[in-house]
Amino acid sequence: MKFKSPFYFVLSLIILSGLSISCDGNLEDRPDVTTPPPTGVNNNIVEGIPVPLSEIQDFYGQISSFQFANQWGPYNSHDPAVIKEGEWFYSFGTDVAYGQALSRVGMQVRRSRDLVTWEFRGWATSGRPQQGVNYIRQNGGEPFENVWAPYIIKIGEEFRLYYSQSSSIFKLSAIGLLTSDNVEGPWVEKGLVVTSNTNIPMTNAIDPAVIVDKDGKHWMYYGSAFDGLYVMELNPETGLAKTNNDKGFRVVQRGFAGSRINGNIEAPEVIYNEATGFYYMFLSYDWLESKYNIRVGRSTSPTGPFLDFNGLDMNGEQDNVPMIVAPYKFQDHAGWQGVAHNAVFRDGDQFYIAHQGRPTADRFYMIKHVRKLYWTEDGWPVASPQRYANLPMKDIQRDDLVGTWEQIILGYRIVPGYAEEQFLPDLQVSADLTLNADGSIGNDSGNVWTYEKPWLTLNYGNGAFTDKVYVDNEYDWEKRKETIIYTGLNNEGTAIWAKKK
Repeated sequence: MKFKSPFYFVLSLIILSGLSISCDGNLEDRPDVTTPPPTGVNNNIVEGIPVPLSEIQDFYGQISSFQFANQWGPYNSHDPAVIKEGEWFYSFGTDVAYGQALSRVGMQVRRSRDLVTWEFRGWATSGRPQQGVNYIRQNGGEPFENVWAPYIIKIGEEFRLYYSQSSSIFKLSAIGLLTSDNVEGPWVEKGLVVTSNTNIPMTNAIDPAVIVDKDGKHWMYYGSAFDGLYVMELNPETGLAKTNNDKGFRVVQRGFAGSRINGNIEAPEVIYNEATGFYYMFLSYDWLESKYNIRVGRSTSPTGPFLDFNGLDMNGEQDNVPMIVAPYKFQDHAGWQGVAHNAVFRDGDQFYIAHQGRPTADRFYMIKHVRKLYWTEDGWPVASPQRYANLPMKDIQRDDLVGTWEQIILGYRIVPGYAEEQFLPDLQVSADLTLNADGSIGNDSGNVWTYEKPWLTLNYGNGAFTDKVYVDNEYDWEKRKETIIYTGLNNEGTAIWAKKK
């Protein structure tokens, strides 16, 4: 729900109005939705109905209205931020609903024990945070009815919930902070962290993400379109800007589109992996309903420079790789587009990435996708080609790999102009690949494969291309059964996905 240029601001208003139908009334007034909240827990929370794995579908129009909010589970999920508290993973997200006018806003809240079945818990606040609304009105604008792209982090015993409030005036936006001693609230407004306006040469003040670096300093990354992505230092005690009126500085931008900087970039999130010694920035390219895809760069410092797979500074004037999640299509499915604006989080040593997914058959559906992240031997993250299903791990042997696979090469078609980038999902489509028992690939004896658990190496053209991919078992969501998958990068930094047929 973000705007990247005047053209896309108009486009977005058309899209938003096209999604809206009458939906009067407040959630609290509906006895079929609201049940008494647990004692001491925010009364904006409602008890949800978990959705079994076998019932998670690509379409949910019959329960998309607020009347069925307690059944939303992974549905109507956009711009997730994920935190684990106790036995629960909590996900906070933008206020959206398929085909519905927003009769309730305040950042949607979900929780899950297994990252598969999600329970809708309601809204973090009763409406838009007032400080963000006031800033926009004081500067001559009217804030949008929904709250965008929250971020959640726990510092000591305090939960800090950052939110984005924007308006119809370009770049008139604010990122604010709410705090609570309970992940389910209630939340108290603490102030505005950073603001933007049309007369300020900077990025759009939305899409926050916060980390505490290995030295204990606090940093917020933010931005969408305009002048790239920024980082600014926070006061550890307050969670607000360390220096009043600080906007930070740019760490990432995107290459030129014609004669100007390409504004189709947003939603930075940074994590630190002590196993590799790098800070990783995950960010989104292109339009949220179509070609939306996830890139990643890394740095030894939380303030950059962030370098891509080829060692290029991501604050330069080119598109960067690797692209680790992109619109895709396996057989027996129309495909998924809009697969970006991610959260990256961990449970023990296992990292995960969550993002929205929009089925190509109807790009306005928004479904939560969670995937495992794996790490290449030279320290790059790669994502599973299948959504996480919490299956028990299996010991996969060489003989298990022999047979036909569906493989997707996550390429990228560069097209001229902003409009083409937005309306074309650029699905990356699977093709059959056969691994023969004798170690050859397909019908060409010059292409060979080897397997040293868990790494499968695919060698093409006597070494011209080498794909080194991680093998695991996962759920095949297209065929609704268990399968074997692999994911990795080739020697040019292109992501390779596959599942066994």
